[in-house]
Amino acid sequence: MCYRVAMHGAGHDSNGAPSGATEARLVERLKAGDDDAFEALVRDNTGRMLAVARRLVGEESDARDVVQDAFLAAFRGIDRFGGHARLSTWLHRIVVNTALMKLRAARRRPEEPIGPLLPSFADDGHHNDAYADWGDPEQALAREETRHVVRQAIQRLPDSYRSVLVLRDIEELDTRHAADALGLTENAVKIRLHRARQALRTLLAARLGEGSA
Repeated sequence: MCYRVAMHGAGHDSNGAPSGATEARLVERLKAGDDDAFEALVRDNTGRMLAVARRLVGEESDARDVVQDAFLAAFRGIDRFGGHARLSTWLHRIVVNTALMKLRAARRRPEEPIGPLLPSFADDGHHNDAYADWGDPEQALAREETRHVVRQAIQRLPDSYRSVLVLRDIEELDTRHAADALGLTENAVKIRLHRARQALRTLLAARLGEGSA
């Protein structure tokens, strides 16, 4: 499958997404098996889908495999698309599910424990180290000067914790939908998310040299 930079033209809204009427026509063409429509779908969505896949699976080659598999799944299932959500939202769900299936299937090596990345506490209950308040990982990603460092730190998290953090804090799924996607209980998602955020703060403090208050 050929990956090309998305180019938005007429028939898109101010955010680059197809207008409602344009999207309805595109869906009709997709369901009719129009090759040009499939090419447009790939061209306009590959960049966003790759970004989601990279955050979940890490490796570029794995991310491209995920996107290719997701497009194939979309092509095969387009007749089931009912138009209740935007086409881009439907594709987003497919790429997330495809990435999670790849993570579950991988298991090529034991996952590194998250314990060493979590903060330690003194006998009086206070942190042994004082960390700067990084806030929400999504907010940190929005700061251009730290974006690359944050992405690298997220990729260092164990898969089971990275996937929870990405789905909740970056892809903005609520706890219930993240739990459904991951096959976990909502309580397990909350616990993993808390630990993933703690570990990410530890990694950011170490990388950015602002570990001390």
